[in-house]
Amino acid sequence: PRVAQTQTYHYPLHNPHLSMLSFLNILLAVLVSLAASASTVVVVAAERLPFTLGVRDSLMIAHSFHDHPAFGPAGGMHGATYTCDVEFCSAHLVDGTNWVIDIGKASDILADVLSLFNLKNLDEVFPNGEMTTTEFMCKVIHDCLVQRIREDVADFKGEIRVKLWESHKAWASFVGEV
Repeated sequence: PRVAQTQTYHYPLHNPHLSMLSFLNILLAVLVSLAASASTVVVVAAERLPFTLGVRDSLMIAHSFHDHPAFGPAGGMHGATYTCDVEFCSAHLVDGTNWVIDIGKASDILADVLSLFNLKNLDEVFPNGEMTTTEFMCKVIHDCLVQRIREDVADFKGEIRVKLWESHKAWASFVGEV
């Protein structure tokens, strides 16, 4: 059996000569070198999006999982009330306003997108037998938001994260670029 060797790396964040970007570049280099010697590939995002604006709304839906046995009792028709959190993430604030996105516009767009599904039977909205899991709906909502943002908010550049809460204990999310 192969014995794993552990190496410790110390990089002081408080060093005034070491910027956060330099630190992240060093960390990325260390992770890449470790990954090269391991059997697992490590992927690290190079860019951070430090600015975030979040908005929240809710929707009520009905749907089924078409009696698929993996879903147990939830395979049949049932209802759900979701809380939908959306985060607009950006590397920079918009010049002149110092915001990520207009909060009123973001709230209105989210409400418009959710109205496509609110108080509807998703089995009818998606009539081709799609499994309208929470994860699936996060992606659908994300794609609708991206389309609206591209049409209505020219100054937003970044990512959108959609989080759907099934309860206070369970959620799913999807994040992607605009």
